[in-house]
Formats: sequence, C-alpha cells, structure tokens
Amino acid sequence: MTHSPATPGDPGGARSGGVHTPLGGAGGSGSLRRSLATALLADADRLTDRAVDDIRTHSGTYASDTPVTREDLWEICRDNLLRALEDFGGLAPTGGDFERAARETGRRRAEQGVPLDAVLQAYRRGGRVLWQVMSEHLRGRPGREGDDRDLELDVASGVWETIDRYSVAMADAYRIAQLELQSRQDTRRAALFEALLDGRADDPAVAGAAAAALGVPALDRYVVVVAAQDPAAPPDLAPALEARGMWSFWRPRSGRYAGIVRLPPRTTPTARTAAGPGGAHPALRTLLAALRDRTGATCGVSPEFERLSHAGRALRLAEQTLRALPAGGGEAALFDDRLAEVLLSGRADLAERLVTVYLGPVLATGGERTALLTTLRVWLDQGCSASRAAEQLYCHRNTVLNRIGRIAELTGRSSESGVDRLGWALALRALPYTGLTPDATGSGPTAGPTAGSTAGEGGTDGT
Repeated sequence: MTHSPATPGDPGGARSGGVHTPLGGAGGSGSLRRSLATALLADADRLTDRAVDDIRTHSGTYASDTPVTREDLWEICRDNLLRALEDFGGLAPTGGDFERAARETGRRRAEQGVPLDAVLQAYRRGGRVLWQVMSEHLRGRPGREGDDRDLELDVASGVWETIDRYSVAMADAYRIAQLELQSRQDTRRAALFEALLDGRADDPAVAGAAAAALGVPALDRYVVVVAAQDPAAPPDLAPALEARGMWSFWRPRSGRYAGIVRLPPRTTPTARTAAGPGGAHPALRTLLAALRDRTGATCGVSPEFERLSHAGRALRLAEQTLRALPAGGGEAALFDDRLAEVLLSGRADLAERLVTVYLGPVLATGGERTALLTTLRVWLDQGCSASRAAEQLYCHRNTVLNRIGRIAELTGRSSESGVDRLGWALALRALPYTGLTPDATGSGPTAGPTAGSTAGEGGTDGT
C-alpha cells in the first residue's frame, strides 16, 4: 500500500479519525492552496507516474514487484495523492473521507506483508515529489512578489502537515490490520494443532495445512509432551527449548498443557550409537532436563515419531505416561522408560492382584515392611547383587541377604527365580496404583488411600 509522503510524528496534534479543520481556509494562503491543488489534480496521472517512479527507485521492496506490483502501487498512490490534494486545497472530497485511502493503504500492505518502514518511506518519497511539483508551480507563477515567501512557507507547512497526518492514519490502520491478521493466524494454528492432537491429520489435507500453519515439515523428528500444569499460568517453554535447538508449539488442553516438540536432527547414523543412558537419544535427555528445570510440572513424553499426522497417537501415549507418574512430583519421563507403570496404572485390578500375590504378606509385617520393601527395591535395581545393594543401603551384605530371605519366606517365592523376581519388581511398581495399605492388625492388605509414602518405601520410582 503506498502513498503519499510521510514523515514520522503528528505535528500540530492532528490525529487520524479526529476532527480536522481544512487547511485551505478563506483568504491568505487558502486561495493559493486551492489553486495549487486544482492545478495538480488536473494532471494527477502524470504526478502519480512521477511519484511511483521515485518510490521504486528508492525502495527495493517496491522495485521488486513482489508482493506489490507497479499497477497496484500506481492505483493506491494515485488514490492517496487525490485525497491529499483535496484535503490540502480545502476542496470537497470525491472519494469518501480524506484519510480513507491512507487507512486502506495500511490495511492492504499489512495483509501483503510489506514492512511498515517501507510503506512509511514510500509516503515520504511521495510527499517529497508532491512538494517538488508544487514548488515548480510556485516558482513559475506570474507576478510572484518577494513578500510571497511567507505564503509559500505556509503552503510547505500545509503539505507536510497533510503528509504527516496521512502517515499516522496509514500506520494506525497497518498496526490494527497486523493485530487482526496475527489473531486469525493464531486461531488457525491453534485449530490445526487441535486437529493434529485429535487424530484428524490422517487426512493429508489437514496434515499439510497443519504443517504449513505451524511452519514445520510434515516429516521430521517429533514428540508430544503433556504437562500437569495450570493452563491459566503455563510455563514459557518454547524459548527455553528453542535455545536448545528444539522448536515447539504449546496450548492449554483439557486442563493440562500439551505441546509438540521438534527434535534436532540426528548426528549419528543409527539409534543405537546415538542413544545415551537409559537407551534414549541425547536430544530426548536434553528435553527431559529442560522440562524439569523450566516447569516444575509433572510431564509425560511420548515416544519419538516421524509423521506430524501421528501426533494424535503420540498424545495418548504421553497422557498415559503422565498418569503413571506421581502427582505433583515434578517428574518428566519418557513413555518408553515407564512401560511397566503405564500398563499397571491403567489396570487397577491387575495392579492390586500383583501386590496381593507377590507382596501381600510383606505389607502385613508392620514394623518390618519399610526395611524389607526398601531392601527389595534396591536389590532388584542393583541386579540382585547383595554387595552392591549393601553399599547403597549402608549396611552389611549379610543384612541384605537376610532381608531378601525373609521376603522369600513370607511370600513363598524364590530369590533365585527369574519369574518371582519379575513379580516382585512389578508389584513394587504397581503399589501406588492399588490403594492398598498394610492392615494395622497385621492380617493383610486392605483397601485404603493411595500410598504416596509407600512409593518411597517400595521404591516404585522405576530406577
């Protein structure tokens, strides 16, 4: 959208949309302004050509013909010049209110993505051409007297006041249109993001539109993250992840905070060589660290996937991971690292049966249970090595062996059996999802509140 000249500011306090007193008042410079305006209006096409050529000469944006063609520039420039001359000369408007053209210029150029600075520069160049042509008329008018200098200065002041006011009107309209465009773009991005997470991206058109709106490729390295965070005060994760080479897009969703994260490219040829501790790629470990450090919220992270259209399936896995984590613990975990917990957290009946069959008698021991459950967890985590478990527990190796023997005796299981060891490990992980607590009478497990403290005793942190 282009224009008539403009200089920044609002001299004289004139404002777009406010009450405007025509500059071409009766007497004095008023008649001179009217005569100048009338003369230039009669040759408006040539004046427009001159302004357009000047603007294109001094602006690479307009000279490129993209996105503003010469024809587009010419039409809007002519409209602006006509309105400005009518306004300057105190003439009746022929195209609606005087500043309509300026507002239309701002709106169109914002929609075309032309930088505001380039549009303002075009207004200044157009204003300069307008004043040059007026100066030529003033110098050539017959009977010009020396005392006409004050009149000419008043005319110059009027020209630049008009240009400044039109620039302000254009810039205001540009900014409003830009905000409206941003709002529409944000709404569209949010809607397509929801479509991805709802599983509607199996339609290639939806997947393509979502990728374009989000500005990412349809095929790349992605994960979905779900955080148990207050949607009214979400963490500002995008900048923190971007600093680590990861694009992300986040929205409140169903009382939680969901995001798609684009991981950086692999620098190694195979997943096996790229994997770090725990089997996850280093980028995933970096993501987990950022989530823990920046949110304080409990977060579930889906497995990595390549097609953006698979985000809906990944969301379900991330939500299952989140449900498997202790509420309010501030933990961030990968789905693949919590497979057992994910399975057990969704089957309370199975979790309860596992605990009853493999740990029921241990839970009923009263004062012994804390030491027995803690020792069992550490012993299993240390590869069933009594020596390494003793180092972790700061006790003698024989103490560990005695406690594991006691558990085997109570449960009727064998510490040498792989099946029984697996049962004990699953039961420890199942304990937080059962609602079982030791019976005070020592008769066995009974229904009770979920044991947040038992998780510490039983070592159900999965490590």
